[in-house]
Amino acid sequence: MMPTHRPLRRRAFRGGQSSGGTRVLPDEVPIALSYNGTTQAVMMATPDDLEDFARGFTLTDGIASPDEITGITVVDVGGGYDLQIRLADGAETRLAARRRTMAGPVGCGLCGIDSIEQALRQPRQLTPGTLTLTAADVTRAMADLPLGQALHDATRAVHAAAFYLPGQGIVLTREDVGRHNALDKLAGAMLFAGIDAAKGAVVMTSRVSIDLVQKCVAIGAPVLIAASAPTAQAVEMADAAGLTLIALARGDGFELFTHPDRITEAKTAHVA
Repeated sequence: MMPTHRPLRRRAFRGGQSSGGTRVLPDEVPIALSYNGTTQAVMMATPDDLEDFARGFTLTDGIASPDEITGITVVDVGGGYDLQIRLADGAETRLAARRRTMAGPVGCGLCGIDSIEQALRQPRQLTPGTLTLTAADVTRAMADLPLGQALHDATRAVHAAAFYLPGQGIVLTREDVGRHNALDKLAGAMLFAGIDAAKGAVVMTSRVSIDLVQKCVAIGAPVLIAASAPTAQAVEMADAAGLTLIALARGDGFELFTHPDRITEAKTAHVA
């Protein structure tokens, strides 16, 4: 497996002084996601947790359900990886209608689509459920997020997506140079671990765009907590889909944009 980060030489200028040395930086390499032998998308991503990435991308991009994935093989192609994902016949038939190869930069979470309608697709409605979180849960989730960010600690240049369960804290974290890649990796890791997304919240280091809302709803998580602000379209989509969107969560404060019924002033949260 390729390295996820490495030191590179640089010269620093601070306070009118300069000094030599190195800076540890994250690696980003092309990762192809291929289905039954045909490439659907090529993403620039951190070369780690690639099977999680394959599972999560397949789910959150609407390509197939987890039980339609029959196998995943990670192939080193020199300078990058090809994630060769095998789908059941029904999923392959559906994919054929939208298949095309497309290269995506790290800032883009919409690859392998060919229309404005697909980019703005309204996700399914979340099941209402009975999850509630306290304001203290939101604060704790953001406070604990750095504990799983080893790659960020080394490089200061990657995003993280994590899953928070009330009463337990953060139970899974994944990192990547792309915020949407980090969320896909988290989705795949949750599938592999058998974690019920309806029982907790996705927590992210980034801003919130519509693709992250779409992915959270595809995962089945009823709450998204983010460190930075959302776009107006992300708020509108979250509201329509039944997703509780919390953003600008820093220190002991946050802003709640949609479906406030899942956040309570009570001392303890409840999950039925």
